[in-house]
Amino acid sequence: MRRISTGSPFEAALGYSRAVVKGPWCFVSGTTGYDYAAMRMPDSAAEQARAAFATIFATLDQAGFAPADIVRVQYTITDAALLDEIAPVLGSAMKDALPAATMVVAGLIRPEMKIEIEVTAYRE
Repeated sequence: MRRISTGSPFEAALGYSRAVVKGPWCFVSGTTGYDYAAMRMPDSAAEQARAAFATIFATLDQAGFAPADIVRVQYTITDAALLDEIAPVLGSAMKDALPAATMVVAGLIRPEMKIEIEVTAYRE
């Protein structure tokens, strides 16, 4: 088993890994839209979704997986009205994987967070 960290302060404070690789599986923790390149949380849900996928895809790459290896995704959004804004981002990011998916509307741990994305990848 291998654990991957992005160095996020949440990982250390809350005691989790960004991803865990076990055999042919990679489990990526829920990832919010914090933009690590700009070191800020974007205002729009679409930009948060793009930033979350950038973190997820970089994590998968570090683990030896590709976006097309994603078999399961769960989206948590804070308001169902955000769907129209984020749908093009989600569709574009998942076009090669077409994973099984769930979307939940719920609160997140910080008020500026609008979306959190969790994925599971598998490679043969």
